[in-house]
Amino acid sequence: MDFIPLDYATLRLIWWLLLGVLLIGFAVMDGFDLGVGALLPFVAKTDSERRIVVNTIGPVWEGNQVWLILGGGAIFAAFPPLYAVSFSGFYLAMFVILFALILRPVGFKFRGKVEDTRWKQTWDWALFVGGAVPALIFGVAVGNVLLGVPFHFTPELRPVYTGGFFALLTPFALLAGLVSVTLLVAHGAAMLVIKTDGPIADRAARYGGIAAVAGAVLFALGGVWIATEIPGFRIDSTIDGALASNPLHKTVSREAGLWMANYAAMPWTMIAPVLGVIGALASAWLLRMRRGGLAFIASGTSIAAVILTVGFAIFPFLLPSSTMPNAGLTLWDASSSRLTLWIMLVSTIVFLPIVLAYTSWVYRVLRGKVTESSVDDTPNAY
Repeated sequence: MDFIPLDYATLRLIWWLLLGVLLIGFAVMDGFDLGVGALLPFVAKTDSERRIVVNTIGPVWEGNQVWLILGGGAIFAAFPPLYAVSFSGFYLAMFVILFALILRPVGFKFRGKVEDTRWKQTWDWALFVGGAVPALIFGVAVGNVLLGVPFHFTPELRPVYTGGFFALLTPFALLAGLVSVTLLVAHGAAMLVIKTDGPIADRAARYGGIAAVAGAVLFALGGVWIATEIPGFRIDSTIDGALASNPLHKTVSREAGLWMANYAAMPWTMIAPVLGVIGALASAWLLRMRRGGLAFIASGTSIAAVILTVGFAIFPFLLPSSTMPNAGLTLWDASSSRLTLWIMLVSTIVFLPIVLAYTSWVYRVLRGKVTESSVDDTPNAY
């Protein structure tokens, strides 16, 4: 494979970075859709107001969800053991997420089909579930990654998950879920301030500001909890990034405070948790000032910083194991072959700019406020 200009270790590191980019892209782009859905019953009091809120995200949610598909596809192709363990171990949690996400397109399409108040309210609450539940469970999943997931490998490298759905709902994981919900609600509120006027924007700014402050406080509390009590993981054996993938070829120790080791070794990474808190607080202040665009940038920065905070803390781990620490998956021992990573990288270089260009064009075409008159005058409005 001399035609591949990058060595195996470099390709693995690049795909760790690209996976982070895709996760951030999903959290920022589809995150405001989830936040708007979670806010729907609270910021819109009349059917007209609810139609306005629904039409702020109705034309774009499908495109934004592409980031979730890209992230899942990247995990499947670049880190197959991670896909096998996480998607099978979190099967019930994934099912709940998919069920909630399915409610979104159904709610968008069905709420306006029958002129009945109870019918529309039912689908409005379905859209609420489709926004709030995925936001919560995605955060719970991240919390469980930090705690370690109960799985191990057989000598034949067959993954065995030994946990259960309700075992995922630990206090720390639920705290992580609340961080996710509050920050995404603030993100959705910023989008509503951008796209709407009047009472809807006022209510969104008020609820979003509260959520942003709560998110900053909960995120800081989670950081203290991780630094003082939550066990972290550390690779004690020598890492050779050029070796073929085998997660059992390492030794790992586990003790409280180890997730902070990377921050001690690379102090510049502290910018991530600091930005997480500052971005959330800034978005709260900007929402209060009705500066929707800047609030959206601040909340998006906070969300990205939270994801980077987790990534920096657990590096090079992708999915630690709480029951068999040596089996924890890292970017060095859970990746596809060098050729696969290279082909995927070339494909990403070609197609990701197309996705970004198309997304930018769509948002440019759909710019402007959503009003009652614009909804009434649009044949395809929800």
